[in-house]
Amino acid sequence: MRRGGGLRAAGEAVRLWVAPARVREEGTTPDYRFSLANERTFLAWLRTGLALIGGGFAVDQFLPRLHGTLRVSFTVVLLVGGGLCALRAVNHWVRCERAMRRGEDLPVSRFPGALALAVGLFAAAVVVLVLLGRTN
Repeated sequence: MRRGGGLRAAGEAVRLWVAPARVREEGTTPDYRFSLANERTFLAWLRTGLALIGGGFAVDQFLPRLHGTLRVSFTVVLLVGGGLCALRAVNHWVRCERAMRRGEDLPVSRFPGALALAVGLFAAAVVVLVLLGRTN
């Protein structure tokens, strides 16, 4: 029973992604400056996702001497991370817009911290590979 409710809620959330005008049906219209700030944050997350995708292609194209499995792993992690950023962006935009319209606190997320940790670990791994001379 609970599982069906979770799937229904997820389906509703995805419907709001592709039909964001439905968000306007809730609550009252917030100050436009807050909605515009929410959109700027959305676009910043999309840029982050695109940067990760670009990094994935860069690893694949510019590090040919890196061990094949390691190169493919780095590439896939960056590409998947970019895709997750894009999905997180639209989800967070909808959640914030709904919260503003309802007069609720803005939602918090662990995603930024997790992403920062992952990027930091990835950067440290690349530094180690450069110092070992494995990236030439």
